[in-house]
Amino acid sequence: MGSRATGTCFLALQFFLYFNFNIACVSSLSFKLNFTESNHSTLAAIQFQEDAFYNKVIRLTKDELNDQITDSVGRAVYTDPLPLWDSTTGQLADFATRFTFRINATSDRSTGEGLAFFLSPYPSMIPNNSTGGFLGLFSNSNDQNDPSNGLVAVEFDSHNNTWDPDGNHVGIDINSIVSVANVTWKTSINNGRTANVWVTYQASSMNLSVFLTYLDNPQFSGNSSLSYSVDLRKHLPEKVAIGFSAATGKFVELHQILYWEFNSTDLQMMKVEKMRSVLVVSLASAVSVVVCAMGLVWFLLHFRTRRSRKGKEKKLEYNESIDGEFEKGRGPRRFRYNELVGATKNFALERKLGEGGFGAVYQGFLKDQNLDLAIKRVSKGSTQGRKEYISEVKIISRLRHRNLVQLEGWCHEHGEFMLVYEFMPNRSLDTHLYDNSNLLAWPLRFKVTAGVASALLYLHEEWEQCIVHRDVKPSNVMLDSAFNAKLGDFGLARFVDHDRGSQTTVLAGTMGYMAPECVTTGKASKESDVYSFGILALEIACGRRPVVLKENDEKIRLVQWVWDLYGRNEILKAVDGRLDGAFEEREVVCLMVVGLWCAHPDYNLRPSIRQVISVLKFEAQLPSLPPKMPVAMFFAPPISLCRFSYSSSDGTVKEQELQRSNGYGKTSSYSATNSSSSPPSVRLPDVGY
Repeated sequence: MGSRATGTCFLALQFFLYFNFNIACVSSLSFKLNFTESNHSTLAAIQFQEDAFYNKVIRLTKDELNDQITDSVGRAVYTDPLPLWDSTTGQLADFATRFTFRINATSDRSTGEGLAFFLSPYPSMIPNNSTGGFLGLFSNSNDQNDPSNGLVAVEFDSHNNTWDPDGNHVGIDINSIVSVANVTWKTSINNGRTANVWVTYQASSMNLSVFLTYLDNPQFSGNSSLSYSVDLRKHLPEKVAIGFSAATGKFVELHQILYWEFNSTDLQMMKVEKMRSVLVVSLASAVSVVVCAMGLVWFLLHFRTRRSRKGKEKKLEYNESIDGEFEKGRGPRRFRYNELVGATKNFALERKLGEGGFGAVYQGFLKDQNLDLAIKRVSKGSTQGRKEYISEVKIISRLRHRNLVQLEGWCHEHGEFMLVYEFMPNRSLDTHLYDNSNLLAWPLRFKVTAGVASALLYLHEEWEQCIVHRDVKPSNVMLDSAFNAKLGDFGLARFVDHDRGSQTTVLAGTMGYMAPECVTTGKASKESDVYSFGILALEIACGRRPVVLKENDEKIRLVQWVWDLYGRNEILKAVDGRLDGAFEEREVVCLMVVGLWCAHPDYNLRPSIRQVISVLKFEAQLPSLPPKMPVAMFFAPPISLCRFSYSSSDGTVKEQELQRSNGYGKTSSYSATNSSSSPPSVRLPDVGY
């Protein structure tokens, strides 16, 4: 009898799972279409109406300069409808779309009229008499604001009609060509530059937002150029057409769409959740016995293996969630252990690029892909190294920037932890600053500095969450084949909320590059990264390390020495003598003054990295600094906090080891007591992957 009941329960469970997952497999509308790469599947997804056609990109209006292109109208529409809302549940879908477009003026005369992204009843139909300023959206004979128009659009208008605020604006249109919300664009929309646009709709707040930028490689973090609150159910049917529309009148221009991606939520999930509730209630009594039995078995097994599992977790310090962190990214893949063993010839000594406190970096080569790689292998006995591995997994797998080292993949098998990066043939910056055989010319030095600044701007301000790197230094700046700088080694990096700005944490970084407030308070911040960047900038210009013991007293500390020369108007005496005068004086002075500004002892008086970039581009004036280096407003930590060991034969302080004092307390006028019992993470010499 019990066996029959159990069998019935499992049949019911199988039915529940089958029904549950098959119901839930209703896919939402999602696609990515790159129109600059012509292929059949891409073009098959688009319906062209009236004058719209394809020629290397989508062209919405007549596009031949030697032809009559006035009074042209066209649409490019996605072939499938978008399920926008459900009448049975009232549920509205969220959606987000990104696209890039270009509007080219054909002459210096008046041009027009613009293009629009729209949602309309499915299937899409171009109304009659909709050329010119009506953008192919509305008929010039329509009664404006008529609900029967049934159309919502985001317009990018390049011509000033009687109903427009001006000749260059972005507007949100609802059933009318007269925008319900608009914003004037400061530069010309039809100057031929590539525009990047994000349009999002949040059903919970009924907020329709538009973000437009002309930046190269832009990042979208939820901000908007224009937004408007609208209940789309009141204006559009359940299923709608989505696409682009454009028109010319007596004034003309060329309208092109280069890329389009779209994602929406699945309206069927609401129904599924309700069905799940009914099924769960009806099956509860049938499965209760099985669940209780399984729970009892689980408890007994858990009790017996608890200590064993805890030990393994402490030893490994990772689980399958690490894979999930990588899979959130779009590029990295999982490598097999044997694959990396073969690529490095079993981690041969001649393949080793460098070694740090928590592991070594090897050069690998994948024969089947003809690809060089850099493989970071964490030391098996290094607990701190594995913590940094997990930290790096959570951060770098989600970042994409031209000045950050690209993560290619990962591997954790056989108790090994490894990260796989793109190979940098020109190694790290320090090898070129301090190896006379690889002396870096001044133009490349200035280029490298700008690249590092760009990377920090992305980390501090442009990504969705502020990231503090905490270890900016020459050995962590990698150089590709064209000597483009790429910031690497995110083992010490941490997420920090944009509005918080700093985070009290365990002391971490490299002595000589750590800001004074970090040593005394344990607070990592954007300002402490800027300090490290300032030291790096001075090091690049002067060709010497932050601390050199063999020098005269006034030249031991790089910042103090350069600041003294600045106060005497002799700052050019600090320039790397090996350059032998082969440099641009204006750039050298700019870089060293910016370095001093960034290395200001008071973090409140340091610039943001955005201000740094403006000065380095000569878009802003150099700051006026005091002739003498200000005194840091921090008390020195107890001597037992710091234990320095100098082992360099050239008298250079390369790294220092720190040990925490049990009496770590009265170290700062900012009352920064560090309550953590973990040791500080002060880095040893390494390779910047």
